[in-house]
Amino acid sequence: MRNLRTLWILIVVIVVASCNGTGKRQQFLPPSTGSVNSLMVVMENDLWQGAVGDKVRELFAQPALALTPEQPILTLTQIPPQVFKGAVTHSRSILYVQQDSLAVSHIKSNVYALPQKVVVVKGTNYGELVGGLETIAEEGIAAYRGVEIQEAQKRFKRSLNKESALSETLGISLTIPSAYRVGKQEENFVWLDRQIPKGNMNIIAYAMPEDSFTNDSTFVRDIVAMRDSIGKKYVPGPEDNTYMITEKAFAPYVFPAEIGGKKAAQAKGIWEINGYPMAGPFLTYIINDKENNRKLVLEGFTFAPSTQKRDYMFELEAILRTLRFEKAL
Repeated sequence: MRNLRTLWILIVVIVVASCNGTGKRQQFLPPSTGSVNSLMVVMENDLWQGAVGDKVRELFAQPALALTPEQPILTLTQIPPQVFKGAVTHSRSILYVQQDSLAVSHIKSNVYALPQKVVVVKGTNYGELVGGLETIAEEGIAAYRGVEIQEAQKRFKRSLNKESALSETLGISLTIPSAYRVGKQEENFVWLDRQIPKGNMNIIAYAMPEDSFTNDSTFVRDIVAMRDSIGKKYVPGPEDNTYMITEKAFAPYVFPAEIGGKKAAQAKGIWEINGYPMAGPFLTYIINDKENNRKLVLEGFTFAPSTQKRDYMFELEAILRTLRFEKAL
C-alpha cells in the first residue's frame, strides 16, 4: 500500500513538472540557415513573374546605400509554396506571399527555426498583395537586418580578438573576430584591420570634443570636415601627401541611431584617397557619450576594388553595434 501511494505521488510530480504551469511542452527548433543578407521568397511562380513579384524586387532588393558597384540590400531566392517544406523552411529570413480570402500583413518570429523572421503578406487580389508589401516592407527589412546582425554577432564569438587597445585608449570594447589586428594605437585613436581577397576591412575609433556637431544646419558638412581632418592625420594613402577624405561629389547619408545604449548619428558614404585613385564605402557612428564629455566616433570602411562589398560592410556594422562602455575616462 505504501509503495502504491509513493508511485502515485511520483506520477503527480512528473505530470506537474512536465506541464510547468502552462500545460504546453516547449517546441524544439533547429538552427536557422542561409547566407548573410539572403531572403527566401515563397510565392507562386505566376505571382513572382508578374506585378507582385516586381513589387517584391523593388522593395526587398532595392540598391543598398553608398555601395560601388551597386548591390541589392537582400539577395532574393524564389520558390513556390509546394517546395516550401523540410530543410527549406529553416531559412533565417523568409517572405511568404499568398493570394487568399483575407488581406493581412504581419511578421512572425522563430516559426520553423531559431533565430528566424517570417514576413507574411496575404491578399484577395494583386492590388491587396502589392499594398500589403508596401505596408510591411520597411518593418520587414528592419526585422531581417536585426536577425542577420544577431546571427553574425553570435558567429564572431567563435574566435575573438582579445587585444585591449580600445579599452586602454577609449574605455570601450567591441566583439571583434580574431582576423582583425591592431594596426595603429595612439593617444586618441585606434585602427584595426583585416586582410580580405583584393583588399582590407578597417575599423577606426576616436573621440571628439563634446561640443562638436552642435549646429544642425551644418551637421553633414561638419561630419565631412571631421572625417577629412582625421584622415589627413591618421589614414595615409599609398603615396606621399595622399590621405583618406570623404568623396567630394556626394554628401553622406545621415540617419538617427542608437548604439551602446546611447543616442547617435549614423552616416554612410564613399571615401576616397586625396590625390590617388582609390575609393570605397564607409559607415560612421557618432555617439553622444555625455558621461565622458565627448563624442565617440566609430567607423568601418572597406577597400576591395571591383568587388561587391555589401557583406563586408554588413560585418563591420555588426561589429560596431556590439559597442560596450567599460569605464569612465
